[in-house]
Amino acid sequence: MSVYDFKVRTIRGQETTLGEYKGKVLLIVNTASKCGLTPQYEGLQKLYEKYSDRGLVILGFPSNQFKEQEPDSEEKIEQFCRLNYGVTFPLFAKTEVIGDNAHPLFAYLTSRGPADQFDIKWNFAKFLIDRDGNVVKRFDPKLPPEEIESEIAAQLA
Repeated sequence: MSVYDFKVRTIRGQETTLGEYKGKVLLIVNTASKCGLTPQYEGLQKLYEKYSDRGLVILGFPSNQFKEQEPDSEEKIEQFCRLNYGVTFPLFAKTEVIGDNAHPLFAYLTSRGPADQFDIKWNFAKFLIDRDGNVVKRFDPKLPPEEIESEIAAQLA
C-alpha cells in the first residue's frame, strides 16, 4: 500500500486515484478557507509555480473539521481559492482528516513517517511525499510553506 493506491474525489466530483501522480514529489495539505492560516494558499501556490516543472505537485484537501472553517460547497471553495490566491494546484472534495471517519489517505499519512511527529491538529498540516510514495516528513500547520522550500527542493534534486 502506498499513497498512490488511494481513491479520492476531485473538487469537481470526479473519482480518481493518487496513482496519477506516481513519480512526483507531493505536498499533501489539509486546507480551509476561513482560517487564520488561509493566506498559506499564497505560499503554496508560489512553491507550485516554482517547482511544478521539476515534479512537485501540491494537493489541497479542504476540511471542515477544525472549528468549521470550511463550511462552503466545493464550487465556492474552488472559486475562493482561484480568485483570492490564484490557486492552480489540484484541489479535492471536502475531506475528513481526523477521527473515526477520517479518509483512509489521511489515516495512512498520519501512521507513516517519523514517530516523533504530530497528528493533524489543525488546518494546513503538510505531508511531504517522495517520488516513491513514501512519507518523508510532516510539517506543523503554522509553518509557512516558504519555510519548507529547502526540504521540497532536496526531494526534487
